[in-house]
Amino acid sequence: MTSAQVDQHRDGNEAVRAEGSEGEGYQRGLGARQIQMIAIGGAIGTGLFLGAGKGISKAGPSLILAYAIAGLVIFFIMRALGELLMYRPVSGSFSEYAREFIGPFAGFVTGWTYWLFWVVTGITEVTAAAAYMTYWWDIPQWVSALVFTVILYGANLISVKLFGELEFWFSMVKVTAIIGMILICAGILTIGFSDAGDTASVSHLWSDGGFFPHGVGNTLMTLQMVMFAFLAVELVGVTAGESKDPKTVLPKAINTVPWRIAVFYVGALIMILSVVPWTSFHPGVSPFVAAFQKMGLAAGAGIVNFVVLTAALSSCNSGMYSTGRMLRDLALNSQGPKLFTRLTPSGTPLVGTTVSAALMLVGVWINYQWPGKAFDYVVSFATISGMWAWIVILFCQIRYRAKSDRGELPRSEFRAPGAPWTSWFALAFIGMVIVMMGIDKDARVSLYCAPLWAVILGVAYLVLKRRNPEAAAFRKR
Repeated sequence: MTSAQVDQHRDGNEAVRAEGSEGEGYQRGLGARQIQMIAIGGAIGTGLFLGAGKGISKAGPSLILAYAIAGLVIFFIMRALGELLMYRPVSGSFSEYAREFIGPFAGFVTGWTYWLFWVVTGITEVTAAAAYMTYWWDIPQWVSALVFTVILYGANLISVKLFGELEFWFSMVKVTAIIGMILICAGILTIGFSDAGDTASVSHLWSDGGFFPHGVGNTLMTLQMVMFAFLAVELVGVTAGESKDPKTVLPKAINTVPWRIAVFYVGALIMILSVVPWTSFHPGVSPFVAAFQKMGLAAGAGIVNFVVLTAALSSCNSGMYSTGRMLRDLALNSQGPKLFTRLTPSGTPLVGTTVSAALMLVGVWINYQWPGKAFDYVVSFATISGMWAWIVILFCQIRYRAKSDRGELPRSEFRAPGAPWTSWFALAFIGMVIVMMGIDKDARVSLYCAPLWAVILGVAYLVLKRRNPEAAAFRKR
């Protein structure tokens, strides 16, 4: 490539970046405090508060190692995303990067798949939130689901600042609960109070059948659950187009990933499994509830129920936010209906958020009416569709790094350490997890819907391309 061609290519990409970051029409209403909590909250969800019980019963204390290794991979993914965000901070995020570095079809697939991921996740989480309300009051679940959906929908349409404020407090509840549990467990281990004081010991991590009580194989099989727990950590990338100071705030948020995982996952599990033997935990029972019961703290179940309620509402809130942005990004690139480009006076995507919220409500109704296997298949698709975003992030970062190293694109101010090798390692790890999902009869259902969804997207893309063959959305940049 000649120097003139390099300059022309760079000028073209500068125009694309300017169009993406300044021409989206959003308001930069998310401050550092909110972005930090969105980043923290994305890594803490029901996968930890409820799902960890199944993982502990399957892998014992070695689940701690599974979370640590998976957490390292998540850090590689987030640093790869950070490098791309500093190159071009746009609200379309993964879809935009896929469109630029892989091709227009990849952007189309990524945008619609991530949208589906959050719609399905929103359905399951608002359903769960409604179920959690019955712990205190005998309220019909459809009433709670409707009220929650309407409130979060309204908050997301009022302003992005209100969305960020809600997410801040939802995350604050989760963080406070985990830190509180860690401090209580530390007090039991050192002072010995509560019903668990006499038996609490760090030796529980290796004395009850060893660190790998069911073998290394079973620990590997828990990786799919562990990775599912981390889904939504990438949401911070979608906020790039609405962050007040993305160049400063986003790197700080991403660099907190290691200590977040070390404290909230690894640290919490070490403490809980030191106070309560891993043999006391069972699938379907929150390890936090089981630990509180073992300690003789009767209020524990109610506290955990409140925390998982906020975790579910936090996920619904994130779903409302991200689905509207993804649909608008697709529409702006002629890969979705133009009506999705409409914004409210406060700069929030009106039609995209409305359609997504309506689908969430329809999904909740279907779930109540026909809670059969067909719905379970759709819900399980959330896992593989969420990991698709990670695969795209890593592959785009590898492509971007190669181009920036050749001087075809400007170097990012926030380069991923060890890349591209760390990105290739993370891709290989995700590939191994997908293989594990195929081996596990309980998890392979999440792979069944992927080919059908791919066919639907392929046909839809061909129809759009035939209707508007000259559109820039169907030509690689």
